[in-house]
Amino acid sequence: QLVEEMLGLSLYYMPFFEQALEKEGVPLELKYLPVIESALNPDAVSRVGATGLWQFMLTTAKGLGLEVNSIIDERRDPIRSSEMAAKYLKQLYNIYGDWSLAIASYNCGPGNVNKALRRAGGTADKKKDFWDIYHYLPRETRGYVPAFVGALYALNYYKECGITPEEVNMPTQIDTFHVNRMLHFKQVNELTGVPMDVLKVLNPQYTHDIIPGSATDTWILRIPADYTGNFIAVEDNIHLHKADTLL
Repeated sequence: QLVEEMLGLSLYYMPFFEQALEKEGVPLELKYLPVIESALNPDAVSRVGATGLWQFMLTTAKGLGLEVNSIIDERRDPIRSSEMAAKYLKQLYNIYGDWSLAIASYNCGPGNVNKALRRAGGTADKKKDFWDIYHYLPRETRGYVPAFVGALYALNYYKECGITPEEVNMPTQIDTFHVNRMLHFKQVNELTGVPMDVLKVLNPQYTHDIIPGSATDTWILRIPADYTGNFIAVEDNIHLHKADTLL
């Protein structure tokens, strides 16, 4: 059931992952990392606070330039988090020169991988890979690279396994607007007809359904392309609708 659901979600999310990875010149196969990180759930939060599709910890996210505050968490934004994940994976590969180690360090941090390398006797002259340091890694990370390979296999060969992607209610065509005024999802919902659940799915980074636009700070609103005309028709004054009660 979970694999079928993830296959359905992958039709929506994978293009974002592929575009970000291609821009950084790293292997497109890395698009399967969010499958094991979050089961393709942008609202996923781990027991230690890692958040979003790519499961960024707060310090890592902020270090990469993602905005995280009381009303916005870009770790939940599929496009912004994918861009930063691709940059981070490239940084990790540049450290180790080995994708299995880069993937392992994505999971447990470079500090743990460096410690495992030292314990395994790795030096500049004696290069080690994931399997060389396997027994020195945290338990969760030992299963991480094999899980990545498993996700890659499952999502590539699901037909041979008799698995059918589950239909998910995700719009295939999306339009993006730049918002430079404070805007509540309910204002968009009531004046354009875009369902609230769709607004939340397409814009999961806004944790309280408010886009914190201002004259100096522009943020993104994504809506299904079917509603583009509706939004353009009310765009100039939409922020005034019920502003006293919503904002």
